[in-house]
Amino acid sequence: MSLDAPARTDEQRLAGRTIDLNGDLGESWGVYRHGADAELMPLLTSANVACGAHAGDPRTMRESVALAADHGVAVGAHVGLADREGFGRRLIPTSAQEVHDLCLAQLGALDGFLRAAGVPMAHLKLHGALYVMANADEELADAVCRAVQAFDPRLLVTALPSSALAARAEASGLGVVAEFFADRPYRDGRVRMFGFSPAEVGSPADAAERTVAALADPGRGADLGTVCVHSDTPGAPALLSAVRQRLLDEGCVPAPPGRRTHR
Repeated sequence: MSLDAPARTDEQRLAGRTIDLNGDLGESWGVYRHGADAELMPLLTSANVACGAHAGDPRTMRESVALAADHGVAVGAHVGLADREGFGRRLIPTSAQEVHDLCLAQLGALDGFLRAAGVPMAHLKLHGALYVMANADEELADAVCRAVQAFDPRLLVTALPSSALAARAEASGLGVVAEFFADRPYRDGRVRMFGFSPAEVGSPADAAERTVAALADPGRGADLGTVCVHSDTPGAPALLSAVRQRLLDEGCVPAPPGRRTHR
């Protein structure tokens, strides 16, 4: 008779586990409205607010902070390349010093609105091409971490699991939250950030199933702490609603990671 323990089901692996649900938003500017922020915010536990480089403007930052505060959602800076024409998704060569300065400037821009609203900043998450670049390049990752350390070493850093950014943040003594993308396809365990079709993302039910499978994976799932949905993904509110409900059904507890309650 085998003495091996029975295999654990997804439900057993996830029951009682705290999972953050984050959204990239605040990307409107001027007369241009972008994304389903108002519909997405009640479903989130963390919001990544664009800081005026790849998208966003002062009014949108103020309104995004107020909306997050109304729903008790943690707020972080969503830092991107200064590339509005490409929405921060073009891989533009950028030096480590430029990355450091981009992070510091955008952290400061959002912090003004957070201070005015009495809301603490919780984290930094990079956007688009800068996210891809710094997660792959140790020198750029180090520049991000130096900026966070200089601004506020209590901030969490959102990063891909087992990435250069996650490794540098941990080595720098910063808190790291490993991220899974519910609204992006994966191939061989690697996320495809650009150049995919809506069919590859699938339905809200497909996204929910993909998310649960990743979180419950005994090899990589234990490191994942947050699940992302982009506000500009077609049907984002329905997709996030399906993901959130499925996680609740599995016994997960949606909550921001390590929320700060004071400055």
